[in-house]
Amino acid sequence: MIEAQGLTKRYGAKTAVDGITFSVKPGMVTGFLGPNGAGKSTTMRMIVGLDRPTAGSVTVNGKPYAEHRSPLREVGVLLDAKAVHTGRSALGHLLAIGATHNIKRSRVDEVIALTGLDSVARKRVGGFSLGMGQRLGIATALLGDPATLILDEPVNGLDPEGVIWVRQLARHLASEGRTVFLSSHLMSEMAQTADHIIVLGKGKVIADSPVADIIALATGTSVRVRTPDASRLTELMRTDAVTVTSAEPSLLEVNGLTAPQIGELAARSGIVLHELTPAVGSLEDAYLSLTQDVVEYHAGGTPAGASASPTPSTPTEDVR
Repeated sequence: MIEAQGLTKRYGAKTAVDGITFSVKPGMVTGFLGPNGAGKSTTMRMIVGLDRPTAGSVTVNGKPYAEHRSPLREVGVLLDAKAVHTGRSALGHLLAIGATHNIKRSRVDEVIALTGLDSVARKRVGGFSLGMGQRLGIATALLGDPATLILDEPVNGLDPEGVIWVRQLARHLASEGRTVFLSSHLMSEMAQTADHIIVLGKGKVIADSPVADIIALATGTSVRVRTPDASRLTELMRTDAVTVTSAEPSLLEVNGLTAPQIGELAARSGIVLHELTPAVGSLEDAYLSLTQDVVEYHAGGTPAGASASPTPSTPTEDVR
């Protein structure tokens, strides 16, 4: 379990993470979303002690990361798949990491097989594709058989088969009662993988809810209605709180009433309905709605609300 209380990180005048409080619980996959510059990577780095909080605290499995005697057995982390000595083989890298925690060679072989690295295990990491590098990063995170997994963009560079594999792996690990915390910019994939979503915007938590509740934010009350008696139904529905538009004579788009309300009204009035379809939102729709006012960097590289500048305000720190 991961628990953050008032977690804050400042870099000079820049506040990357602004007093956030959240919990990542075992037995489920928790997705971590937010625009570039929202503070996601900084938060993940603070969880595993790579950045020191300016204020607040964060614990993993009841302790700060640095206080665990065998951290690799408690927390498996993938933050940067390129953080590997390029002259080593995948096998050599995993054996070296395993040696720090007395992890047996048999476990190294297990994670190599699990992540599909068998055919390249003895090849130098410097020649790996982006996708194979990601697989090695995931293998490293799994090496200690940890209770908690933190994976930053784990499907980056993977082919479709690899993306599906990561999804199934994450859900399997959660089903074993582990804590799985992962970030991704692929909303469709996150919708299929995560049970719960935490969304950051400009360093603050702007949503912390089950996926279904997040998606419900984008669903709204728009309903598609098809009926041979469109004119009469329109008159029955029309109020100051309800709007009805029509793209063709028998088709209505209704806002302000739910599908059950429309169905009951039509039934009471003896109106035949051929279609009654509520609008269905997506995680992407909900995410864009939640973050529309907190996007710091837009296409073209200009920070929202600021003039274009060739020099970033914090040139040495990635404050995602």
